[in-house]
Amino acid sequence: MPQRSLVYSGHAVLRMIDRGLDETAVHAVLDGDDVIETYPDDVPYPSALYVGFVSGRPVHVVAAEDADGRQTIVITVYEPDPALWDATFRMRTTQ
Repeated sequence: MPQRSLVYSGHAVLRMIDRGLDETAVHAVLDGDDVIETYPDDVPYPSALYVGFVSGRPVHVVAAEDADGRQTIVITVYEPDPALWDATFRMRTTQ
């Protein structure tokens, strides 16, 4: 995946601080390019849910590409709840 220019929403920054995750973790997840869900109807840009592991810790990142593809907007970052996801953190166990 090419180098990304990331823009963080205020929500994403707060969640990263709350969860002890930094920009390096977000880059690692996004650079892995492991999309597990897409949200084509999100506005103002379609978004996707990425999964990755940072120091053995599962991390989900929701991000969107701007219309011209020059920036990735990080919407939120979190550690998925194992009660709601399968062992790979790729499939929800409940909807």
